[in-house]
Amino acid sequence: MVTRRLVLRPPRESDLDTLTALHADPAVNRFCAAATPHGRAATEAQLQAWLAHWQSRGFGHWAIAEREQPETLIGFGGLMHRSVAGHAGLYLYYRITPQAWGRGLASEMAQYAFEQAFEQRHEGTVVAAVLPSNAPTRKTLECLGLRMKGALADGPGSAAALLYELRADRWATLPRGEPEAVAFAA
Repeated sequence: MVTRRLVLRPPRESDLDTLTALHADPAVNRFCAAATPHGRAATEAQLQAWLAHWQSRGFGHWAIAEREQPETLIGFGGLMHRSVAGHAGLYLYYRITPQAWGRGLASEMAQYAFEQAFEQRHEGTVVAAVLPSNAPTRKTLECLGLRMKGALADGPGSAAALLYELRADRWATLPRGEPEAVAFAA
């Protein structure tokens, strides 16, 4: 799948090293360390879950590259059905390497994911969970049209995450255009 600037493809087992390195980057994990697999074995389990989701549902998180360098992954993201703190739904997820931040690439990927969800799969709602302190991601979600719906407590000792939601009826009214780049300093 190709967008204006991105190549999106299903993940492969051979992406494990790239995913492990992305998860090990402290800048990437600044706001999501508790939700990030630690170590190769945990990352491999996450990747296997992604592959199983693709196998059972025909969609899921993508490996993301820029069109100019399609063999060099800059991150992973997309939509998957999952449950977070007892709230099941179609969740938006993305992790992008810091070198690609601030250019609207996560937004471009998310817009394509929403098109798939609402216009092709006829889903009713997409949600995202983000920590309150993660202002850049919150701004990205809001620019994409998601609205804060509530909070989720991930577990004892974890900060409550904010739950954002985008419904199909709202998506249908949003203008389509160039995604807004959001500054995200490490």
